[in-house]
Order: sequence, then structure tokens, then C-alpha cells
Amino acid sequence: MGKYAQDAEELLRLVGGRENIAAVSHCVTRMRFVLTDTSKADVEAIEAMKVTKGCFTQAGQFQVIIGNAVADFYNDFVKAAGVEGVSKDAVKQAAKKNQNIIQRLVAALAEIFAPLIPAIITGGLILGFRNCIDSIYFFEKGTKTLCDISQFWAGMDSFLWLIGEAIFHMLPVGICWSVTKKMGTTQMLGIVLGLTLVSGQLLNAYSVAGTAAADIPKWDFGFVKVNMIGYQAQVLPAILAAFVLVYLEKFFRKITPQVISMVVVPFCSLVLAVMAAHFVVGPIGWKIGSAISAVVYAGITGSFKVVFGAIFGFVYAPLVITGLHHMSNAIDLQLIADYGGTMLWPMIALSNIAQGSAVVAMMILQKKNSAAQEVNVPSGISCYLGVTEPAIFGVNLKYGFPFICGMIGSAVAAIVCVATNTTANAVGVGGIPGILSIQPKYMGSFAVCMVIAFVIPLVLTFIVGKKKLSPVEMGQAGSEKNEVAQSTEEITVQSEDTGTKNTQETVSVLKAFLTGKVIPLKEVNDGVFSEGMMGEGLAIVPEDGILYAPADAEVTMLMEESRHACGLVLANGMEILLHVGIDTVEMKGDGFEYLVSENQKVKAGTPLIRFDREKIKAAGHPDVTVCIITEEGDAKKIQFRTGMQAEAGKTEIASFE
Repeated sequence: MGKYAQDAEELLRLVGGRENIAAVSHCVTRMRFVLTDTSKADVEAIEAMKVTKGCFTQAGQFQVIIGNAVADFYNDFVKAAGVEGVSKDAVKQAAKKNQNIIQRLVAALAEIFAPLIPAIITGGLILGFRNCIDSIYFFEKGTKTLCDISQFWAGMDSFLWLIGEAIFHMLPVGICWSVTKKMGTTQMLGIVLGLTLVSGQLLNAYSVAGTAAADIPKWDFGFVKVNMIGYQAQVLPAILAAFVLVYLEKFFRKITPQVISMVVVPFCSLVLAVMAAHFVVGPIGWKIGSAISAVVYAGITGSFKVVFGAIFGFVYAPLVITGLHHMSNAIDLQLIADYGGTMLWPMIALSNIAQGSAVVAMMILQKKNSAAQEVNVPSGISCYLGVTEPAIFGVNLKYGFPFICGMIGSAVAAIVCVATNTTANAVGVGGIPGILSIQPKYMGSFAVCMVIAFVIPLVLTFIVGKKKLSPVEMGQAGSEKNEVAQSTEEITVQSEDTGTKNTQETVSVLKAFLTGKVIPLKEVNDGVFSEGMMGEGLAIVPEDGILYAPADAEVTMLMEESRHACGLVLANGMEILLHVGIDTVEMKGDGFEYLVSENQKVKAGTPLIRFDREKIKAAGHPDVTVCIITEEGDAKKIQFRTGMQAEAGKTEIASFE
């Protein structure tokens, strides 16, 4: 009988029995279950078990924290349960059964756009800044922009467009790459497919609305002609085209003999995918856009314009996801030409403000989550300046409810906007500065609409977020143990005899396991580590890619599949877990290399793991590395030092007796 056999049987009972387990696996610290019915799990009883350190549900997985002994516990559990363990990827796939279609769709979009977020945020800030200098008429009685009166800023505006165009006009390239990366097919083929969607040989997507049908260039195959139209900044056509490529490649790889697969698979997959993109997917996208344009024009001028305003205000943000929102430019221009102004564009600006306000609510809710704020703050700024993609893809869609709350606020603001006939002179900056494009007599009503678009999404998002966000997502650390002596002051040990401080009684120390900034666990923003569930410790934000032993020890635990963590035992019985990055187990060892073997004796400063920081970041994971004391052994009065710059193998980061 195994060491954890009884505990395993008890956990089996508490999760609802064998019949309630759809899949089970484990990582370096926790058991990962996919339960048929999560309500059958007795959370309080599980957390009360001596062998567990807590449990939580995330992404359809019910996770039970065990600690360093999870591998042994897992072996005893699968024996007791009579089930076979599966890979973590299989668990993730099984977990999708616990998600509805909307959750799966949002999760898929989030996975596709996660690697693109840094670029999108950068592009958003750049385009927002350009909007301010080339589209706001601040000077000479409101007739000229900063670019009009300054050659320097005109040059800067032109230069910054080089970056903005690369990010947004060429977005289909990044999307196709990300889809193929997510689906595990050839990424280079995805890049090439994306390039064919934005090729200079094609008519730019932004020029289609202003080009007569007869003047659109065509491929002439004799029996059929196909429009040569580009898909700059288009999201939906790029996603559909990429998935066509993915499934074509999988199909041809399956049926093609290995000896000729290098030639047949990429050639057939790419050629057919490009044909599908331009002959089928693209035209369908444009037809959808044209249909929407016709409905918008009829709605904005009809007797039910208030109803139309509510609908348009609600659905505009989803249109941004598909890329079909670009079609509104043609309608705006037509309205301006025919009626001397447009009532459509003000609603677009209000939708942008509403999505930005939902992000502001997330800033408030996640004010203690520094990692989330790195995305929240720039996304909110760019959204208020008229570029919503960073906010939508980086924040609001990620959590779901902020996106819906923003849509509701936008709909209410749009109702008031249409009811008051608020009209813009021209298409301007689609955010807060947009008020400068409104006809003077309507600026007051538009200001009221702006307040509505700001307040409603912010309040709704805040209320819903209070209920939906976990303490971990809000950055609220639940353990006070991590706050013990976490300062840059000299480590001291209290003398039991005199009650005075004595700096000479330090018996042993832990040295920095990486070069970088030392931070307390509560700043790691991981539910297991930051809340102290695994034990006390600290973390280092690395500047290089070698993990070193913090003390003389024996290597007792390695994760051969993922190679992202290791366990050490010191001579005094203290057990230490070193974990590189957050959720890096999902990388399946890509970018990680063990430099030691299990049961090997190591000295302080011995290299343990080599890891690729760029690959970790490209996979969308933080590279912050934690050191957790999972068992104190004979050590007493453990004190940590954080908030300083450390040098691997030299700087003392903890002391104990």
C-alpha cells in the first residue's frame, strides 16, 4: 500500500467518486481533475484534509493543491480510483466539456490573441497619439491640427504610421501565425497565408468602398473572374482562412506517405487555403459587411432610429472583432455628403468610450494585480483615444463580462444620442476627443451621452466583477506569512535571552537563485503561490536564463515532461520548490533544459535549469520564478529579503536558524 493510499481514497470519495472523474492529471504541485459534475466535489472537506493545501476551479479544471509530493500522491490516487491518468493537454481538452459554446469561443479567441496583445497595445497607443496630433483641430480657431502648423509633428505623424500600419493593417499575418501555432501546425505557412491577405498586389481593403466595381482589379481565369481585394485589418477572414489552412494541413499530413510529405503537404495545404481565402472566405466577409451597411443606412434614417441606435450601440463592439466595422466609414461619408453630417459616427465614438470605461472598472478591481495592470492601463488609454482593439482583445473579451457591460452602456448612450439627433461634422477621433468633431449645437447632448457611456459600463463592470473575479484575479493575497520581514533592511535575529537584536546569530542562508529583482510572493499574482498555499517564500523577476541552487542540497524532484521546476532538500530537512514562470507547465518542456539529475548532490550556485525567457514570453506566460519553502525541517525563524536587486549565487535572500 502506498504512502498516500488512504488520503487518495478519501479524495476520491470527496470529488464524487470514480464515475465523476472524466480525466485526471497532475503538474508540479497540484492534481488536475475534469469532473463530470463539479457540484459533487466537497470543497470544504477537501480543503480540510491534511494532505491538501487548497483547491480551486479554473478553465473547467478542478485543481487540488498537494505540493512537492504530488507525483507520489497521483500514483496512489490512480490506483485507488482505478482510472488511467492522461496528459495535461488531454485534461485541458476534456475540460472544455465543462464550458458552454460562448465560453469556448471566447477562450479560443483569447488564446489566438494572447501572443498578439503586446503589439496591439503598442499600435493602439501609437494610433491614439496620432489621432491627437493629426485629427484634433486645436489651432487657429479650430481649423488646423498640430500637424498642420508644425513640420516636426507632421514628420513624426508620418513616421509613426510605419509602425501603426505594420501592426493593424498587417494584423491578418499575426492572426494566421497565432492560429497555426495554437493548433500545432506549420507556423511559417500561416505567416505566408497572412501575407497573401495583405499583399501589395491587391486593392487595399480601405480603398474598396471608394472604388467603382469596374475598376477593382481581378484575376481572370477565363471561365471566372475573382476580385483582387486585400483584407488589411480584417479579423474574421483571417481567422477563417487560418483554420482552413490548419485542417487542410492535418488532412494532407494524414493521407500523404511520409517520404513525400515534405513536398505534398505544404504545397497542397497552402495553395488551397489561399484559394479558399480569396475565392470563398473573403467574398463572404464582404457580403456580410455589405448587408450590414444596408441595414445601418436604413436604420439611421428610418422612423425606428431609436431602436436602431440601441441595436447598433450594442453590436458595434462585436463588429470590431470581425473587422466589419470598417464598412461604417463608407456610410459616414455618404451621410456627410447627403445631409451635411453623420449621426452614425457619434455612436461609434460612444461605443469606444464604453469599452474603455469597462477597462477602467477592471483597473479599479485589479488595482493590486500588477500583472493585469500592465495590460489594463495602456489598453484603457488607447481606447479613450479611439483604438479599441487592445481593450477588447486584451481585457474585456478575456473576462467576458466587461465586454457585455460595455455593450450595454454603449446601447443606452446610443439611444440618447439618436433621440437627440446628435450629429458630427466629420469622422474624427473615436473616443473622448471625438466631441471636437460634433456640430456645436449638439456638443451638449453628446457630452451627456459621454457621461452615460462612462458611468454605466464602469458601474456594471464593477458590480459584476466583484462577484465574478476571484481574489487571485484581483491580486488580493490571502496569506500574511509572506509579509514577514520583507524589506531591504539588514536581516536580524531576535535574541531570546536579552530581547535585543543580534546580527551575528544567523546560522544559514539562502542565496539568490537568479539575477534579477526580488519580490514578495503576493506580487506574483498566482493563486497557489501568491496566497501562500504552498508555504512561505519569495520570487525573482529574472534577467537571464539560468536557475541556480540557493544552497547546498540534494535534488529530489524533477518534472521530466515539462522541465520547468525542481525540488531540493537541504541538510536540515528543509524542502524547497523552485518553479520557473507561471503556468509554464503548458509549454511541455519547450525552452527548458535540466542541468542536473534526480538524487544529485549540488552546491550553492550549481546551475539547475536553463530556460529561454523569450519563448516563455512568446507563449504568453510571465517568467517570474518562485522559491517556496514547502517544509521547514529543522529551520526556525525564517526571514526573507525582498524589494532589492540580487545577483545569482551572491546575494542573500533569506536566513534561518
